[in-house]
Amino acid sequence: MDVSENVRFNENMQLLEIGRIGKPHGLRGEVSVSLTTDREERVAPGTTLFLASQSELIVLSSKSHQKRYLVSFEGIDTRESADAISGEKLFARPLEDKETIWAHELIGKSVKGLDGFDRGKVVEIHANPASDLLVLDDETLVPVNFVISVQEDAITVETPKGIFPD
Repeated sequence: MDVSENVRFNENMQLLEIGRIGKPHGLRGEVSVSLTTDREERVAPGTTLFLASQSELIVLSSKSHQKRYLVSFEGIDTRESADAISGEKLFARPLEDKETIWAHELIGKSVKGLDGFDRGKVVEIHANPASDLLVLDDETLVPVNFVISVQEDAITVETPKGIFPD
């Protein structure tokens, strides 16, 4: 089971954190962007992104560069204007994909074992190379590959002994 997108969630506009703006590159307003998502289309030309202040940024161009992206935004056309947004987090609206379970959709859901016993609520998701981890309110870590189903209000998991205290 693949859980995509970062889990930091801006409640006001229902935006997901997708990256951070780095230093300016050159004199024409281009900036480096480090993505916190594996969805490269987040910096495709024409995409609307947001800063934490909820200011809109429209991507004019982007290209891969040394594990980051060099991105030009509409209205950011000088080194000074690029420097003004350096260090800012980038947010985007959730993508619509019925086949993918998005991390932000799991936050707040109850986790139940096959026995129906409530094991806690998901408060965060940690990215992990082997398998992303659901972080429950009691700090229990549950690998997402143990998720069997996701319903409107709950997640059902099948876990080996030792994940939950008995």
